[in-house]
Amino acid sequence: APCRRGSQFNVPPSAQFVARPVGVCSMMKLPVQASAEGLDAAFVGVPLDTGTSNRPGARFGPRQIRAESAMVRRYNASTGAAPFDSLQVADIGDVNVNLYNLPDSCRLIRESYQKIVASSCVPLTLGGDHTITYPILQAVAEKHGPMGLVHVDAHTDTGDRALGEKIYHGTPFRRCVEEGLLDCGRVVQIGIRGSSYDPDPYKYCWDQGFRVVLAEECWMKSLVPLMGEVRKQMGDKPVYISFDIDGLDPAYAPGTGTPEIAGLTPAQALEIIRGCKGLNIVGCDLVEVAPMYDVSGNTALLGANLLFEMLCVLPRVKT
Repeated sequence: APCRRGSQFNVPPSAQFVARPVGVCSMMKLPVQASAEGLDAAFVGVPLDTGTSNRPGARFGPRQIRAESAMVRRYNASTGAAPFDSLQVADIGDVNVNLYNLPDSCRLIRESYQKIVASSCVPLTLGGDHTITYPILQAVAEKHGPMGLVHVDAHTDTGDRALGEKIYHGTPFRRCVEEGLLDCGRVVQIGIRGSSYDPDPYKYCWDQGFRVVLAEECWMKSLVPLMGEVRKQMGDKPVYISFDIDGLDPAYAPGTGTPEIAGLTPAQALEIIRGCKGLNIVGCDLVEVAPMYDVSGNTALLGANLLFEMLCVLPRVKT
């Protein structure tokens, strides 16, 4: 397909020359590689939902996000970001998870991401349920040390156990704290809401030093001022972005397993991600898209656009 003249990077094909339904279903129709070698950033799928506590289906999230990403073009007209003029990017396929054994899946994910980060490639992950962030952060922190975290979600995901198990999609960040993977003074959780089993559901987070921004604090306002504070808090040390699609209101993103009313808007999601520009971002994920609960495809389309926005704020992306 025709690409930008003189570009040495992979460039998504233009629908002006290649029909959107044509070709292998990769993220933004980018080339598919077997590994992250030679890449600055890579899209990678983790089709796992064994850790889901309510409606299953996030194992099909990566596939649907890729399909809807055919609508996403190569330049960010709003911010001027030109990621495909700046970085070598490809889709490196999916981690081959074990659907019958969640701890073994975590091992497989961790080992796959150790290889990705060893090649100095920034992973942008298509989930999958939120369990996957735990082994990803194990691998990323092994290289970069304890992470700052920008976490968008309806839930804090800091539970301890459910049905006797310590690993599922409600516990990843408690496990990360216990293993020293997070720089707790640089953790911000945005969009938190919903009913709880405990009268003081955020005590654990506050005790660790997390900043918890409840959804009510975001209603009817721009989040640009908040993100100015977040940038100061994160400084120049490594930061990971973890975005659960249920952070958005289910009116916009119904295709998810544990929806909560009165969430963030897509515009606020863009303000959060664009507000991360300038941070030392070393990895990102977009999790909990379960396509069968949204026959329109809008939830996966949102996910695809948010992953593109994350790519646009990576270090070294030109405008």
